[in-house]
Amino acid sequence: MIRLAVRCAPEQAELVLAELTVLAPGGVEEIQGDGYVEYAIYGAEGELPDLGEEEAVIAGGTVEVEATEVADDWADRWRTFHKPLLVGDPESGPAVWIRPPWEPERSDLAEVVVDPGQAFGTGAHPTTRLCVEALIRIAADGGPFGALTDLGCGSGVLAIAAGKLGWGPLEGCDNEVAAVEAARENAEVNAVQASFERINLKAGLPPLAPTTVANLTAPLLEAVAAGLTPGNRPSTLICSGLLTTEYERVLAAFGPHGLVETGRGGMGDWGSLVFECEGAA
Repeated sequence: MIRLAVRCAPEQAELVLAELTVLAPGGVEEIQGDGYVEYAIYGAEGELPDLGEEEAVIAGGTVEVEATEVADDWADRWRTFHKPLLVGDPESGPAVWIRPPWEPERSDLAEVVVDPGQAFGTGAHPTTRLCVEALIRIAADGGPFGALTDLGCGSGVLAIAAGKLGWGPLEGCDNEVAAVEAARENAEVNAVQASFERINLKAGLPPLAPTTVANLTAPLLEAVAAGLTPGNRPSTLICSGLLTTEYERVLAAFGPHGLVETGRGGMGDWGSLVFECEGAA
């Protein structure tokens, strides 16, 4: 069995993942490093795409490529790398327990079950965690709750976590058909009522709920900001997917729409911003 690893800069990650997902729809392994993101796909010799021995051009950028042989029991050992994740402090407020199906459940917490075999987010990515932390802080303060929109929903982790914390009704969208299907499956597994649709955010925004979560790259966040109107603008907006060097860029995009920063987070190179609409109750 061969492990084909592709390492790229964080700002390339979304586009590289999109292309690798086409090559390996069964799943992509993701590892966060210091200043890089690594994706890996597995297959028998001759089954994997030829990306070159050391470097390749994917999504218009140069990435590092490494192929290594792994033991035949890799599928079983692969599970050891996917551990449950606790976000928040259950002793001081709400907390979310994100776990793969084979790990023990925690009925005392807001639990999200996600199969890491899907290539659209397991909750472990820093940007997802930053969004969940923001949702937890709002829930700990007593809301506001109500309807929620998840832009760039991926596997649906954020919408599902929000549903477990008290938001609803829930809607989400993604440009990838497979991501929308994965989100629908995960919502069903987690017994959460949520609707997910395929939408290209560059072409226009869906109706936005009072609480909207957007885990997108900075260019896509700017596209979302450009599409806002007085009649389609959230009261609370949680943004992540940006780099910590891009705070001002994203603030400049949403500021003209009456959205004011009320919080920010950071984890490694990744950042998040929380906005409130001026005059919102």
